[in-house]
Amino acid sequence: MKNRREFLRKSLLGAGAMYLGLPSILAESKSDLRITKVSHFKPPDYDKATFNQARDIVLIETNQGISGVGEGGSAEMISQCAELLIGEDPFRTDYLWQKMYRYYFYPAGREKLHAIGALDMALWDIRGKVLNVPVYDLLGGLSRNYIPCYSTAFPSQGSARETAAACIDAGFYAYRVSTADGGDETFDAFKMIEKTYEFCEEVKEGVGENGHWAIDLHTRFDTQEAVTLCNLLEPLNPLFVEDLIRSENPGIYSMLRQKVNVPIAVGEQFGDKWDINELIEDHLIDFSRVTLPNCGGITEFIKISALCETHYVSWVPHFTGPISTAALTHTVGTFSGFAMTEILSDGPQKIDYLNDDYVVFKNGKLYQNERPGIGVELLTDKVTLINEITQGPKVDHPKYYRPDGSITNW
Repeated sequence: MKNRREFLRKSLLGAGAMYLGLPSILAESKSDLRITKVSHFKPPDYDKATFNQARDIVLIETNQGISGVGEGGSAEMISQCAELLIGEDPFRTDYLWQKMYRYYFYPAGREKLHAIGALDMALWDIRGKVLNVPVYDLLGGLSRNYIPCYSTAFPSQGSARETAAACIDAGFYAYRVSTADGGDETFDAFKMIEKTYEFCEEVKEGVGENGHWAIDLHTRFDTQEAVTLCNLLEPLNPLFVEDLIRSENPGIYSMLRQKVNVPIAVGEQFGDKWDINELIEDHLIDFSRVTLPNCGGITEFIKISALCETHYVSWVPHFTGPISTAALTHTVGTFSGFAMTEILSDGPQKIDYLNDDYVVFKNGKLYQNERPGIGVELLTDKVTLINEITQGPKVDHPKYYRPDGSITNW
């Protein structure tokens, strides 16, 4: 890289000044690094219709030959947000997050946040690669030696008891289950309450004294049904009960908190900090399930982490795609409170379009690899190119800045 030593000196000075509350050279983009192109790829063999479960891939390229990879979003949302990045300094992660979130006036919905999350992830990946350090070092360094995991849909070993025991024997901290169902599309909540309780009794026996279990009610129940089931499950000591009722009205948890004593986990269906801040600040939940890229990326995740730490709420993020799981090892790894990460089945799968060590998983635990950035290498010949964004918006939308250069709404 041309003038690499001087560029690194300026970049480090700018980043250090920012964290110290001093005037940052990055505020006026003194570095020579600029975003030149954003490529949008589709991974093979994954085409889930739900936006917030998407595993589309973005690759942000710069004029210095360093690129960053992220995961999430949909074609229209990625395109609109990526246009705002062209020509910008990728080190200005918070400024660019505000720009993507606020430039079109209306607050970003959860589908747009998913795209912002992918692009923000790629920006942090670039920062780590330029400075030749893992992203967790940029976030303050690791707070733990590994991240305990809990398994969802651990491979069946026959009975619920045997499957739960096998999950704990495999090294997982907890075995997570869902409510019973009737075997078809009909869900009779009152019948399922008793069936779920009997199932959880077996699970509790299976995990034994050395293991833990948790349950996701999957927002299937109405208020009184959820209260009845939670109170039945309380003597079985679940690690947490997730998504007691529908998520559209978070304020309902102020009433639920008075009626149940089980630990509550919420956030899988949420986005940015404004979705969950009152639940955290009012001590209405015990575990945050907010995840990457759904919340808007690493920039937003670490702000939610500060809220969680302040109010003693633990992290148990929902699993998403493989690249996001790699990024979670950095964000969760630097959180000081209790934390676990969800893993589907018995461990992360090998992904043909990523390096083999995109995550390091052993005995039910996730470890960080030591590669720069988020530790992911994208093999572009194994994914399908959907779009390339190389120019800014064609329409010059209104925008306002405060006198100091920070973004405000127009």
